Amino acid sequence: MYMSGESLLIVLLVGVVAGWLAGQIVQGTGFGILGDLVIGIVGAFIGTWVLPRLGIHLGVGIIAAIINATIGALILLLIIKLVRGGGGWRGNWRGNWGRR
Repeated sequence: MYMSGESLLIVLLVGVVAGWLAGQIVQGTGFGILGDLVIGIVGAFIGTWVLPRLGIHLGVGIIAAIINATIGALILLLIIKLVRGGGGWRGNWRGNWGRR
């Protein structure tokens, strides 16, 4: 499979934007520019796989690609947060009840 320089640049741009947006929405999951890129690209694959199965079709174009990748990146970040156990309601619940 051949990918032109322009196509690669668009994939990277969509990945960075989607990863950054997802990082802004899900607080406490900052991964830096390289991490945002990876989260965004993996999120694009997740969004491309999950959304059609749910009957959601966003259309074509770069805005639709960014929204699709952002939704996939949000799903990925939420899974990472659940696996890590970072933050969330558990830590706050225990912390508030443990104080006197």
